[in-house]
Amino acid sequence: MERIKNTKGKILSVDFGDVRTGLAVSDASRLLASGIGYITPGGIEKTADAIVAAAKENSAVAVVVGLPRNMDGSEGSRADRCKKLARLIEERCELPVAMMDERMTTMTASRYLNETGTRGGKRKQVIDTLSAQIILQNFLDRLKNI
Repeated sequence: MERIKNTKGKILSVDFGDVRTGLAVSDASRLLASGIGYITPGGIEKTADAIVAAAKENSAVAVVVGLPRNMDGSEGSRADRCKKLARLIEERCELPVAMMDERMTTMTASRYLNETGTRGGKRKQVIDTLSAQIILQNFLDRLKNI
């Protein structure tokens, strides 16, 4: 997180999934996270390449990858895959990459979509993007306090 704090500009956020990977980007002042969609390139290598392309396209100066932890704080195989993705992104674009605890983001996104009446196919299209947006907003809020 410290390496990102010392940068200025937009941050790209990633909610890595087996099928869809949600993306969000901050504004240059780092006050607000906005979802920008999702990618479905298939496989961790292609996903890393697509994220690097999205970072360049959005002029991001850093990347945040959601880190799935269990409710007790432990990490499983999914967290290992997310860490591997973060390493691949960093190797490919040389931008600082941080991990952000993503516990409860999918539940928060689901609750919001329930409240807005978003169902069916539309829900599947937006939940990963919304999760990436929540991860990034949590990261931005923490960044202000360090």
